[in-house]
Parts: sequence; structure tokens; C-alpha cells
Amino acid sequence: MKVNQFPDRIIEIDNEEYLYFGGTAYLGLPTHPEFQKLLIKNIGQWGTAYGSSRSANILLSAYENGEHFLAEFIKAEAALTISSGMLAGKLVIEALTSETDKFFHFPDTHIAIKEVNSLPFFVGSELNPRLMDDVIEKITILTDSVPSFHVQPIDFSILNSISSNKEITLVIDESHSLGILGTNGCGIYSKINLPIIKRKIMVSSLGKAFGLTGGVIASDSAFINQMTTHDTFVASAGMNVAFVQTMADAAAIYLEQHQKLKDNLNYINTHLVKNKAIQFDLNYPLIYPEIEGLNDIFTSNKIIVTNFKYPTDTKDLNRIVITANHKKEDLDKLIHILNQNQF
Repeated sequence: MKVNQFPDRIIEIDNEEYLYFGGTAYLGLPTHPEFQKLLIKNIGQWGTAYGSSRSANILLSAYENGEHFLAEFIKAEAALTISSGMLAGKLVIEALTSETDKFFHFPDTHIAIKEVNSLPFFVGSELNPRLMDDVIEKITILTDSVPSFHVQPIDFSILNSISSNKEITLVIDESHSLGILGTNGCGIYSKINLPIIKRKIMVSSLGKAFGLTGGVIASDSAFINQMTTHDTFVASAGMNVAFVQTMADAAAIYLEQHQKLKDNLNYINTHLVKNKAIQFDLNYPLIYPEIEGLNDIFTSNKIIVTNFKYPTDTKDLNRIVITANHKKEDLDKLIHILNQNQF
């Protein structure tokens, strides 16, 4: 289905309007008028692109402003912006390879933080025996904050079962939790405080809830300083400068839109009939229905949801996405269909 404008809550397909419950614009920022004004103002100051290395002799204050905002927002010691979330993940894996004896990954981990020789964290339903042996080694554990087809974040208490002989670095992809979960949408990074973890590193796309093409790495100051000298970072152009500055300028808008999203989720939680056929959590804007023929029902009612073949799963991904821009009448129509068809 081709569309000729940004797919917000309403999209037009073949000259007909449909309600749209898809995409990843959780805070509804790409079409937010005040957010757009800030971005346009910053393009006027910083131009449309800046292709120089961040290690060059000219330093742009926008990067300091945006990264200071992100570090405070995420509640990390330091943060570094990258041109995309995918590159942020790849860059971290590249940097950790020489410091890691063995990588392990949780199920359905995003390809951005996949390492070619990584071992599965679980074997069947049990912890991988390699995590329990007596070998003294440095390990890196890779995971999404909320895996695909789930609506609640990973329970990291399982890491307490790992042998004390392992020095653990945790890398967590928060592309689908930054701006959504945690206080004001800060994500879950700051809440992961297990003594067994020596270092935690967060990577995320900024093109989802935050509405700006780019990525972020957040961690302790020593690791972020190390990343700024990494060959790949030095040889790359940075995130769009106007975008980075817009993040710092839009702090109040992020909070307002996060509250609107929470209000929409509370409304759904109040009116949706709870049933095991529908995965929904009050704190998360994705709904995974397992109702036969539901896509056809939605289409006949002029509703479009996300549907595509996901790389980490054998089945198609059918996902209902709630955003801060959805109105009560949109939610009423969605809820009515789900309540009518889940039994």
C-alpha cells in the first residue's frame, strides 16, 4: 500500500481514508506542529546536513546540547549521538569484540546488536550451561529491552543466576522503550542496577518515539569517551546537527506527548476486555492480537495495522500501535472491534 504523506493517525489509500495504528511514531512527533517549528528553526541555524567528522577541529555546540539532554533524560553518566540506531548498535558491538571472551544473546534480539559468534542465553527453557561453568571470562550479554511479540520488558533478575566467574557487560537496545517506559519515558536503563553487572550500555534509535533520524549510545563516561576515539566513529559523519539540537529544545514537548500516550493507554486499559487472545499492557503502546482473520476485519472497517515478516521470527508480525496522536474516537473504534472479535 503506497501513501503520499506521513502515515499519522489518518492515512489515505486509493482516495479513501483509513485509521492508522502502525509505524513507530509513539509520541506522535513527526507531525507535531510545535516540534516541526523547532526543527525548521534549527535547520535555519545549522543547515540541512554537516558531513564532517566529529573529531575535526570545528566543534558544533549542538552536539554537546543534545547529548547533555539525552544523558540527563536517560539518567546515564554520558551519551553519544550517532547517525542511526543501527550504526549505534554495530559500533558498540565492534568496540566490545576485542574486550569480550564470549557474547550471549536473549531470544529475538534485534540485528543491530547481533554478534556473529554469539551464543543463545537460553538453551530450551534453561540458562545456557556456558553461563554456569567455572571458566573465568569476560562476557557480553545482548538484548532488546522489550522483545518483538512482547509487551513487557525483560526481567533481568535472571542474570543473578550467572556464575560469579563471569564479568558481565550488558548491552540493551531500547529503541522500543526510550520515550515510552520509565519516568517521563526515560527508558529502563537507569532501573537496571544488579551488582553482578560490571558495565551496562544502552543503544537506541531516535527515529521512533523521539521522532528524529539518529541513534544514541549511553553508558558510563569512560565507555562513552572510549567510543569517541573509535576508528569507525572518527571516520563517520555525526547525526544531523539540526536534529540533535532539536532534541534539547523539545524537552517539554517530549513530556507533554508522553503524558498523552499514557492517557490513551489508560483509556484502552479501562475499556478493552482482557483476554489471552490479546497481548496488551497498560504501560506499553503495542498490542499483539491473535485473532484469526482480524486483518480482514480491520480493513473492512477502514483500519490499517502493522503487518510484515519480521527477521527474528517465523510468523508474520501483526502489531497494533497506539500513539499520542490517537483520539478517543479512534480508540473507541479499535476497542469495539477487538472486544467483538476476541471470543
